[in-house]
Amino acid sequence: MNGLSRTAAILGGMAAIVALAGCANGGPAFHGAHPMPHPEAKPAMAAPPAAEAPALDLRHLSALRDILPALADRRVVYVGETHDNYAHHLAQLEIVRAMHAAHPLLAIGMEMFQQPFQAYLDDYVAGRFSEREMLIATEYFRRWRYDYRLYAPILRYARDNGIPVVALNVAGDLVEKVRAHGIDGLDAADRARLPAEIERGNAAYEARLKDIFEQHPHTRGRGFERFLDGQLLWDEGMAERAARYLEAHPDTAMVVLAGSGHLAYGDGIPRRLERRVPVAGAIVLNGWEGEIAPELADYLLLPAPQPLPDAGRLGALLAPGEHGLRVESCSADSACAEAGLRRGDHLLAIDAAPVSDLADVNAEMWGRKPGETVTLSLRRARWFAPAREWTVEAVLR
Repeated sequence: MNGLSRTAAILGGMAAIVALAGCANGGPAFHGAHPMPHPEAKPAMAAPPAAEAPALDLRHLSALRDILPALADRRVVYVGETHDNYAHHLAQLEIVRAMHAAHPLLAIGMEMFQQPFQAYLDDYVAGRFSEREMLIATEYFRRWRYDYRLYAPILRYARDNGIPVVALNVAGDLVEKVRAHGIDGLDAADRARLPAEIERGNAAYEARLKDIFEQHPHTRGRGFERFLDGQLLWDEGMAERAARYLEAHPDTAMVVLAGSGHLAYGDGIPRRLERRVPVAGAIVLNGWEGEIAPELADYLLLPAPQPLPDAGRLGALLAPGEHGLRVESCSADSACAEAGLRRGDHLLAIDAAPVSDLADVNAEMWGRKPGETVTLSLRRARWFAPAREWTVEAVLR
């Protein structure tokens, strides 16, 4: 367990805040409130003496509620996350609530949705689409894939309060093309989909990305320059989308939700947004695995671990098949086994909704709870007779 994890465990249920940046008068120095030069622009300095090492008094940490009024003074608040950490998303929701109380005109920018699917998010917030319809239309389970229960409270709060949700992420196929061929290798049609500006030359940003690149051997065959191109496309694309929304809605504030790597040190989305639209912003990171420095963010949040509630499960190992999804095996004492499914059976539908891949299954199953009953439509091949198709009820475990 690293230092941050130990701190979070010691703090128990309290969400602790470490203020990482300070003005000369001791108050918080919000990102965007004052110029924040690139880290490499600072003159080279000798390491400070050991006696001047930063120290945190863990007995006097602030809580999230203590900084909410200060965050509400900002037009843009960037809130980082580890995507599969439920506690991070609950903290994001608290910040969204506080920002909405201070800014009735608020939007939520989300990395989790890609820009071509914006209309479906609009339909969801307006009540024209159900949650299921929105998830299918945005291809959430094909493109993002994380358990939707992590984000459902935020999306539902947006829908219930009429808060626009802005799809920030660029189209996944464009990112893959850039990583495969580089920006210079794109054809004219794909180049037209790029952000209008892509800023290079931030040595510290590139050095951090190179460290990440070298920790993942499977990326090395593509070359670092293509990896860097992909990251620049990601960060510039999300920043451009947020900036355009803010320009078109000058009275609206925004909470940007994205992976912490896109926000740390301000080098990803924040500076690239503020290069386009001068706004006062603040960066809040949920936890951090790397080195902690004053330039990292305005606030570092250390939420206590929070597990997702138990999900209702079929307990079936599924693989693509000729007819729907093929059952490879059933876990012992599972709904799959109890309902009599066998290896080689094909799952055709859940509650009459056809399923052809795991994304379809996730769209039907994500909100189910243990003890709920679902109706499975199945197909079983037989040697000397036509295939059998039938339905059976399964009680989720």
